[in-house]
Amino acid sequence: MAETFDAIIIGAGITGASTAYQLAQRGLRIALLEKDSIGAGSTGKSSAIIRQHYSNEITACMAYHSLQVFHNFKELVGGECSFVHTGFLVLTREEDLEGLRANIALQRRVGIETELLSVEEVRERWPFLETQDLVAAAYEPLSGHADPNLTLNSYVQAGRRLGVRLFQDTLATAIRLDSGKVLGVDTPRGAFDAPLVLNSAGPWGASVAALVGVQVPINPCRVQVALFRRPRPGLEHPVVADFVNAVYWRAETGEQTLVGLIDPEEAHAIVDPDAYNERVDVDFAADTGERLVRRFPAMSEADFTGGFAGLYAITPDWHPIMDELVPGSGLFICAGFSGHGFKLGPAVGRIAAAMMLGEEDPEFDRRLFRLSRYAEDKPVRGQYEYSIVG
Repeated sequence: MAETFDAIIIGAGITGASTAYQLAQRGLRIALLEKDSIGAGSTGKSSAIIRQHYSNEITACMAYHSLQVFHNFKELVGGECSFVHTGFLVLTREEDLEGLRANIALQRRVGIETELLSVEEVRERWPFLETQDLVAAAYEPLSGHADPNLTLNSYVQAGRRLGVRLFQDTLATAIRLDSGKVLGVDTPRGAFDAPLVLNSAGPWGASVAALVGVQVPINPCRVQVALFRRPRPGLEHPVVADFVNAVYWRAETGEQTLVGLIDPEEAHAIVDPDAYNERVDVDFAADTGERLVRRFPAMSEADFTGGFAGLYAITPDWHPIMDELVPGSGLFICAGFSGHGFKLGPAVGRIAAAMMLGEEDPEFDRRLFRLSRYAEDKPVRGQYEYSIVG
């Protein structure tokens, strides 16, 4: 006999766990289904950078809201997220300068603390950086990074304290609809009934949508990061997004620096999310190391300490889909965050909960992320050449 809930969430990454928490706060009985174990998908291997530098007002507002949650995580959610306050620095090419200025103006309008730095100011604050090819930079002093697995587990535990039922190793094999209304979800562990279902399956989002015959443009893509140990003390640095060298980096424990690419070509690295190479490629480590050294010459003496590969759920415009998957059905999707999901997770949970309950959130207008935008040829656009940045 099927267990009955008020809502079922498929996928227990940061999106699913934060949505479950938000719904449970409203008194709903929630089943949170995870095909594997907590942290086994995209969230567990996130670089977990927390920054607010976005080109669209709603996304900037989502990032701003989420940063406040990370700053006050123990009080607002409970548990630990291990937020590390380092600041976030954006280094631009000359052709991106006007976009940078426009973004800073937009971000200030929504309350984000950010500033435009001259090359001289960058050199004064971080004298170990190479600045000859820079024209300007943006800096957010309140941003940083967190621990993705601690954050996720804290959300899961916060939900469980409010009655959320977590089912791990529970693969959604069918979504039942009758007369256009969702009835529930079938799994090898049995059936679950609910009038509301959310597909928050990340890299598996398209395959879950296909259970009801709906195609969504979400590809599971392999992305890599490399780790390098800094050669000496005194080289502490902020989170950096270097557009000139198309690379991002942040500090990691053990005097290490974690490095990844700002590269739209990663959208072509489509893989089977259940069977992909989770190790970092030697060529990738060499390439990212060279890019890092161009900006941070002292790292030429750094030791390569390893790395890993994770998954992005990438859409054609590198922005999520948040919509009712089958109109009027009670079946929703919130997936395709293209590497942005972790930093936006607290806001996304709030938006998805309101969406499922048929409410409009006055702070977040999610219409920009409707599924129909692709058929309408109205993809989300940003200020920069690299859609990955947002």
